Amino acid sequence: MAALGWLTPRRRSATARSVLAGEASAEAARKSSQEQQGQDVPASSEEEPEFPVHGDDKAAAFFDLDNTVMQGAALFHFGRGLYKRKFFETRDLAKFAWQQAWFRLAGVEDPEHMQDARDSALSIVKGHRVSELKSIGEEIYDEYMAERIWPGTRALAQAHLDAGQKVWLVTAAPVEIAQVIARRLGLTGALGTVAESVDGVYTGRLVGEPLHGPAKAEAVRALAAAEGLDLSRCAAYSDSHNDIPMLSLVGHPYAINPDAKLRRHARAMDWRLRDYRTGRKAAKVGIPAAAGVGAVAGGTAAAIALHRRRR
Repeated sequence: MAALGWLTPRRRSATARSVLAGEASAEAARKSSQEQQGQDVPASSEEEPEFPVHGDDKAAAFFDLDNTVMQGAALFHFGRGLYKRKFFETRDLAKFAWQQAWFRLAGVEDPEHMQDARDSALSIVKGHRVSELKSIGEEIYDEYMAERIWPGTRALAQAHLDAGQKVWLVTAAPVEIAQVIARRLGLTGALGTVAESVDGVYTGRLVGEPLHGPAKAEAVRALAAAEGLDLSRCAAYSDSHNDIPMLSLVGHPYAINPDAKLRRHARAMDWRLRDYRTGRKAAKVGIPAAAGVGAVAGGTAAAIALHRRRR
């Protein structure tokens, strides 16, 4: 596959490709969303103003995926599943094992590592059918992702569902994988990176750019406009300073398992924080106390084997 130089991270402001990626992701999310059944969340014992507001159909919640809803990066877990299914060779496994281990320990995204993963993912899926990857995604969720869901963040999402609000994942992971995770968690749907396909076959190109940073904000903005939402009444949750554009869009931003830059920004902006990595609360949020369950224990450092970038 030719080098995808245009995928190199650029300035933080929204570009034409960010807008295109956001709009494409929003359209894909709306087409795939479906009603899901939720699980009950125990009643709150905290005396806080009611949030989320029950019956507010102009409000919704947007959740980042990696290290917010799930330990580690979905793209790496997906790659591990593809490696098991012999989509690529063993020789690259060791090279990228440390990347996922570092990501889980540091809790932050390395743009170069994520860029390598996205470039490789495109070359891996090129020529494969979309339906094939969706089917494999179901299996990979059960094998590598289900046990890595943060129960605290899951309870936060459930609180919004119980209030009658829609809940969307917003992630740089492929939209097909994001949709699998959203459906398994009983969420409304997912905004994710849209890979181009023709007649149901991946071309090895993206529509716009990865749904990352400003592109996430554009996707949320486009979806909110299409759904008739009032962003000032919506909530967004993320662990990464890269998602400050998305968090800044809504009236109720939350820093979940925040990296150092997001923690500083959240404190400066008086945003609410919650940290599930150690079981402590960085700050109270007006959500059921059951959401304060500690971090998921254990889990091994998942590794992904990726094709070497062609020069």
